[in-house]
Amino acid sequence: MTASTPGGLYGSATGAGSLPSSSPEPGSPGLERTIARLLTGGTYVSIALLTIGLGLLLAAGVGPLSGGPAFDPASLVGDILALRPAGFIWLGVLVVVATPAARVAASLIGFARAGERPMVVIAGLILVVIVVSVALATGLEG
Repeated sequence: MTASTPGGLYGSATGAGSLPSSSPEPGSPGLERTIARLLTGGTYVSIALLTIGLGLLLAAGVGPLSGGPAFDPASLVGDILALRPAGFIWLGVLVVVATPAARVAASLIGFARAGERPMVVIAGLILVVIVVSVALATGLEG
């Protein structure tokens, strides 16, 4: 501790001041908060959809381990409107898979707005890997 900073790193003699920020950029806390909300919201939505699907599945007398319907994107909306379990379960799975990709996309946008080119490139490359992975997995399915 020095006379000019009596509390040392934390700003007060008792150490009860705020911790130093891990990222000095002014826009960074807002980006972190947005990403946290995105991840939390995606998790809650996917849990809700999967829970509804499981409840409908059990109400129909089908066991959760007895196998399920194949994924058909064309029937997803119809299944949900008809309150069929498959629609809710598949939408829940899609949301849980898409949430991390949405986080990377939000990071890319935030980094671009902050002018952090290296991070934009990294986030862009991660998105490319995700897109290629989904394309390859879709190609293996059929």
